Order: sequence, then structure tokens, then C-alpha cells
Amino acid sequence: MATKNTTGGGLSNLEPKLVWQSFEQLTKIPRPSKKEEKVLAFMKKWAEENKFEYKQDEVGNMVIRKPATKGMENRIPVAVQGHVDMVCEKNSDVEFDFDNDPIQAYIDGDFVKAKGTTLGADNGIGVAMGMAAMLDKNVAHPPLELLLTIDEETGLTGANKLATDLLNAKILINLDSEEEEAFTIGCAGGINTIAKFKYQADEVPSESITYNIAVKGLMGGHSGINIHEGRGNAIALLVRILWKAIHKVNARIVSINAPGKHNAIPREAFATVMIKEAAQDDFVKYMEESREIFAKEYKTKEPNLVVEYAKTEAPSRVLELNFAKKLIDSLLVCPHGVFRMSPDIPGLVQTSTNLAVVLTQDDEIYVLTSQRSSIESEKRHIANKVRAALELGGAEVTSTDGYPAWEPNVNSEIVKLGAEIYKKMMGHAPRIEAIHAGLECGLVGEKYPGMDMISFGPNLFDVHTPFEKVQISSVEKIWKFFIELLKNIPENK
Repeated sequence: MATKNTTGGGLSNLEPKLVWQSFEQLTKIPRPSKKEEKVLAFMKKWAEENKFEYKQDEVGNMVIRKPATKGMENRIPVAVQGHVDMVCEKNSDVEFDFDNDPIQAYIDGDFVKAKGTTLGADNGIGVAMGMAAMLDKNVAHPPLELLLTIDEETGLTGANKLATDLLNAKILINLDSEEEEAFTIGCAGGINTIAKFKYQADEVPSESITYNIAVKGLMGGHSGINIHEGRGNAIALLVRILWKAIHKVNARIVSINAPGKHNAIPREAFATVMIKEAAQDDFVKYMEESREIFAKEYKTKEPNLVVEYAKTEAPSRVLELNFAKKLIDSLLVCPHGVFRMSPDIPGLVQTSTNLAVVLTQDDEIYVLTSQRSSIESEKRHIANKVRAALELGGAEVTSTDGYPAWEPNVNSEIVKLGAEIYKKMMGHAPRIEAIHAGLECGLVGEKYPGMDMISFGPNLFDVHTPFEKVQISSVEKIWKFFIELLKNIPENK
């Protein structure tokens, strides 16, 4: 068991050393989605220093190649794949610049965590395993390619534009799964629905008091992995407060803000409102009632849920009254959560939607939502439901191109081989499943028809939140399985 280390760093002494040394290097390099220049420059230099051949496509995806170890030249070529970007989330009281600051990783028992931010083990630990496999002279492997994709976390856009002449491999090992005992062989497709509400401002009403309202302390989580767990959505809860505040005490909305990511369930949301001085007692009473209601509704799932309100300085303007009512009505009916469970696979979410981001900007309210489904028609249907709810409030609504589901191949040879090796090593069979989160395998499979694919990885918890952690002992187990799988790749027929 690792010892507690609260000073940050020190990962290089963990086992397997090459994996943790590589991961620690990655934690020091800023790598937000769409800003991968620094990490790609690092990987180029790394490849050159180790005399590996590398190539990039037009959008920045990179492949690094290493010849087969002696005697394995005729084995099926393998691509090991991970994405270099990370979700950049922090708590509102943490000062951190994701564009420039290194992640403050530290050891806590059997886990590696980060101080107040996401850790980036999603998918940095997978990339680190790929790097270690290429560096370790004791790892036997076929012709090996390390495929590094960009911009996965904002909608798999790097893989969506992956060049069709980048890979020679016929097997893809994706290292972006997050449960040690599971092999992933299929995943949901996704699409984002975006709304812009153009607004007019009114003058500040006289004899009014201004309050800031905050809903925070929620768990948040991955909008695919955790969407079925009943966790609170800070935006949805704040909108409930605002809707009643408008109708109970004639509150005027100044702003509503919940910065975040499309694939993260929002943990915090903030609003500023104005009320008439005469309504102050009723407002305070209502806010206390809201605290009690939410505490009761979420006492099991969200024990740290906090509803705060405090007086603040008067603003220079408020949102026009009818616009504000329509906006809050629209957000109130905008769906969030599980839409349908799979009728065929017990326990699998088939379709869901995430009300992810709301921002008050100079002349518009920006809203970002994300839909997922393993059924293409249902993905479009839930996106249309979200569109309708937002358009009823007067928004201009657009949708991204999205990405396809990865359909399971129950006859996959690499999955069969992996299951045999895993059972022999671990004493029990792996769980073979499809997941509701998005993986890049479906897009890679579109670009490279016939690619045999599997996804696995060590135990990660609370990804896409500042509570993200990776289990040290699990990394060692998966590393040993991974290199044994490489060693046993069959001959290329």
C-alpha cells in the first residue's frame, strides 16, 4: 500500500515505474481540450529522443511507431490508443490556470489525486501506459503504434477527423475505460445541442435589494458514466429556485451562470436576482424552505449540497421581465438525466441528456446540453426534445455533428484472447459490456473498417470532477495484463 503524500508529486517511485514516470510528466504539461499544442510538442520531442518514428495528420492526431520485438515481426500489428486532452474542472474557490499551471498530483493511500482540480488520469494514465509499453525493453510486442488523439473531451472531434492513412494496425487497444474488471466492446454515440437566448436589458427597479444565490457542493460526475445514479444537477436545482422566486416574490433575474463542460454533470450554479424591499422577508423564508426541500430530496445522494444566498451590490441592469420568465420556463422543462434504459442489456442506459452549461454573456444567454444514445434514431429524438424546450423560450438552437455509437462485435478475436488471458491471470472472467459513455473506437472503426477493437483500463473514480482519482494497485494489475496481451498477439495471417 502506498503511503500518504500531501506535498504533491512523488509519483515516479510508484510501480510500475515507467507508467508513473510517464504520467507524472503528463501532469506537468497543460493540456485542455482544443489546446493540446504543448503536450503534442512534448510527445514529438519524446519520440525523437527515443528514436521512434512519428507522424501527424492535419488536425494534430499523432501516431508514434516502434518495430516489433525480435521474433514477433509477423504478429498482427497493434495500435494502442489514448487521448491527450483532459477535462479541466475546479471548484470555484480554487485558483488555477489550466492553460499554464501543472496539475498538483499527490498520493493518498492507494490513490493518486489532484489538489482542487481534475487529475487528468482520464486519459493520461492510458497514454502513460502506451508510452511505457514502448519504452520498456522487457515488453514483448508486435509492430506497435501509439495513437494519440486530440480533443476527445469536447465531442471526439479529433478521432472524427482522423486521417485514413495514419495507421497500419489491425487491432486497436483503447486504454480509456475506467473499471479494472471490465472490457468495453461498445459505447453510446453523442451530440451536443446549443442554445443562444438574445435578451434585452431593463433598468434596475427602484427600492430593490440584490441577492446572489449559489447551489454548490454537489458531486457532479461524468454525464455518461454517472447519469443514472440520481446525482443532483446544480443548474436544474437553481432553475427550480428561480422559477418559484419569480412567481412567489416577483424576483427579477440579473444573471445565471454555471460554467462547465458538456460531459460533466454540473456541480455548481450561480444567479443574481433583485427583489423589492417589501418582499425581503418572503424571499428569505422561501430560500430557507428551498434549503430544507433539497436537503430532504438529496440527503442520500448529495449530503454536501449547499444552497447559499447573500446580499450584494446593485447591478447596472436586469433582464427584461418577459424574457426572463420565458428563459426560466424553458430551462425548467429542458430534460436532464436518463431518457430510456436499454430493453436488451440489463442496467445499461440507452439514452440520456445532460443540461451542462449556462452563461450570461453581454447580449445573450448561452446554454450547452449533451445527448447520448446507443441508438442513432433515439439520440436524434432526445436532441429534438431538448431543442423544442429551448426554442419555446425563444432561443436560436443548433446541434453539432456528433459521433456514432460503437456497435459491439461479440465475435471479436481480441476480446476472446483478452478474456482468456485475464481469467488465467486474475482467477475470474472479466465483465464484457457496452457503456453509455463515449469512446473513440466507433470513429476509428469507421476510418479503418475491419479493425478489431477492445477497451480496458484501471479503476478511475469521479472523472470530470475535482475529486477524480486513479487507484494505484489497479494500474499495476492492468499494466501486467496489458503487456501479457501484447505478448500473446497472434500471427498475421
